[in-house]
Amino acid sequence: MANLFADFLSSLSLLNLGLAFLGVLAGIIIGALPGLSATMAVAILVPFTFALEPSSGLIVLGAIYTGAIFGGSWSAILINTPGTPSAVATTFDGYPLAKKGDGDLAMSISCMSSFVGGIVGVICLALFAPPLASVSLMFGPTEYFWLALLGLTLISTLSEGDNIKSLIGACIGLLMSMIGVAVVGGDMRMTWNISFLNSGIEIVSAMIGLFCIPVILDLTSMKGKHLGDNETPKSLRLKESFLIMIKNKFEAIRGALIGTFVGILPGAGGSIASIVSYGEAKRTSKNKENFGKGEPEGLIASETANNATVGGGFVPTLCLGIPGTPPDAVILGALLVQGIRTGDTLFTQQSSIVYTFIFGLALATIMMLPLGLLMGRYAYKSLLKVPKQVLIPIIIFLTIIGSYSIQNNILNVYFMFFFGLIGWVLNRAGFKASPIVLGLVLGQIAEQGFVQAYIIGNAQGSIVANYFARPISFVLVLLIIISLFLPAFKKLYKRRKGIVND
Repeated sequence: MANLFADFLSSLSLLNLGLAFLGVLAGIIIGALPGLSATMAVAILVPFTFALEPSSGLIVLGAIYTGAIFGGSWSAILINTPGTPSAVATTFDGYPLAKKGDGDLAMSISCMSSFVGGIVGVICLALFAPPLASVSLMFGPTEYFWLALLGLTLISTLSEGDNIKSLIGACIGLLMSMIGVAVVGGDMRMTWNISFLNSGIEIVSAMIGLFCIPVILDLTSMKGKHLGDNETPKSLRLKESFLIMIKNKFEAIRGALIGTFVGILPGAGGSIASIVSYGEAKRTSKNKENFGKGEPEGLIASETANNATVGGGFVPTLCLGIPGTPPDAVILGALLVQGIRTGDTLFTQQSSIVYTFIFGLALATIMMLPLGLLMGRYAYKSLLKVPKQVLIPIIIFLTIIGSYSIQNNILNVYFMFFFGLIGWVLNRAGFKASPIVLGLVLGQIAEQGFVQAYIIGNAQGSIVANYFARPISFVLVLLIIISLFLPAFKKLYKRRKGIVND
């Protein structure tokens, strides 16, 4: 206990507090810019941490990571473009809220939800890291395949509009994810002798195009403001946001726990966490019909989950040496360079480093709350005042810079515009961008899990049993069946009930 208190005091040093503050600030700004992901922010600043103590270096990297995941919600709410892939589900209700003139409310709810998710993730990291890490070892290729498929089936039923078109959109994303070298086997597929396609579709540039370019094209053709204005004095709307959070406290905690659990699974990440949490929120909500139209409950579910993956992702990273997310992989590399070995010995022989980092990560999450509320308010007010003639070129410039900076390749910019035009045409035909992006993100996870599970099952002489007989796989299959057929059963039940009442 005395050692823990000493570690806590160490995290409160002026240096660590200053690093946490600057890290969160930089992370929020970087995460809000489309294309500048948390992984990029962490990777760029890793060399600067080598001059710091290991715990201080980890604190600044963790703070940047935390801020960037939250910052991704800003562009998702204000311009319908997720700043990070984990903020895809935030666009479902965040942007409709802003369109209705409640963008300030959406920004405050997002910040409070991110705080709740981040704190729950850090608490789980501090209290249950070794046992939770052992749970992640129970997930093999089969479980990852079913988990990715669960995410795909949820997106097909959660998007507003025609469910069939949403499912078709997810399949389009799956086909896009298959372009290039196969994740298992190395086969070349659907490249049409274009060398740039050998590495596949770059996810972030495609995501920016599918989400952002249609918004820009619509902005140029519509009259009036980009976002609705409720013509009330703009404020933080703290009381209103706090009451909404209290009303949906169970949904917030559930989303945070889902995000923590999914974050523990190496390679799953915030995209799956947020969409699974969003799906569970809609399934149990009394306001299902409002989801996708600006329902705060959906925003809470998404933001608590994707921010909880920060703490959850550090569980396998620190305990097993297996990065839970791409930013965790960069941070793991920084640990190894500084001579810190992950595993059980990290929590015993080098406990002061890891617990100082955990306390620092908690402080960074706490700092994110006032910073996010104040900065979010002014970001929203500024966007309302900017004329469209100025706003549209700024957004186009940011999308170009964001797409180019991913690989410093101009071809990514061309792909971004290409997919943007495709997204605009599909949107006019009733196809939403969200299912396509989720199919693209989850496609490689699903394919890799399926092929590896097939190879393992074939070697064991029990292919079907390997897919369906494992306990976790069986539960996931049941959830997939429920998510696919529950909407149809509900419609049938309501129809029969209406006939009976007549």
